[in-house]
Amino acid sequence: MVKDLKQEIITKYQLHEGDTGSPEVQVAILTQRINHLNEHLKIHKKDYHSGRGLLKMVGARRSLLNYLKKNDIERYRAIIQKLGLRK
Repeated sequence: MVKDLKQEIITKYQLHEGDTGSPEVQVAILTQRINHLNEHLKIHKKDYHSGRGLLKMVGARRSLLNYLKKNDIERYRAIIQKLGLRK
């Protein structure tokens, strides 16, 4: 991921100045990485190692979303809406 893109995502989803570790920021970064890797795997169908990495990232994002859902349902709904997850 390009440094500028990552910084842009962080500033868009941060809760306060200097916030880089909140669940919202982490989920947004993981979503970007997942989407990028998904495009890669459409071209390189037999890249099983990257496929495993994709599954690990999806699991990590799922865990963060479950944490957010359990602790603050409004923030969970907001991040789902912003990122366009859950059709």
